[in-house]
Amino acid sequence: MEKTISVNSLNDLPKAADVILNDIQNHKVVALFGKMGVGKTTLIKELCHKLDVTDLVSSPTFALVNEYLSGNDEPVFHFDFYRIESIEEVYDIGYEEYIYSNHYCFIEWPEMILELLPESYVYLSIEENEDGTRLITYRVPE
Repeated sequence: MEKTISVNSLNDLPKAADVILNDIQNHKVVALFGKMGVGKTTLIKELCHKLDVTDLVSSPTFALVNEYLSGNDEPVFHFDFYRIESIEEVYDIGYEEYIYSNHYCFIEWPEMILELLPESYVYLSIEENEDGTRLITYRVPE
């Protein structure tokens, strides 16, 4: 399934996050593609809010991964691979344990680790239009 959601302002994000979480169902690995500043972290913050995460959600640019707790005490993992210099760094943090944990994994800059993504993941891209609105397109595996 592929779907596109138009987001005209930050006020549209809660509804978009609801739709995305409903559509992805049991697919827990979400790879977010998009240019710097397009809103990947902002969308992840809203997705985490919808999962009842009460921790401060911020981009783990230097830590590579942040772990949050959802409302049902399930971990939620947030990756940012923008600054990695080698795949070995990803292995060093125990990447496989996170990705195959069956917990939500939101991944920023997945293009840096494409060869490590599981066979089945949600592809999500965010594009900014000239007027500042965003298009969120995502594909959910069959």
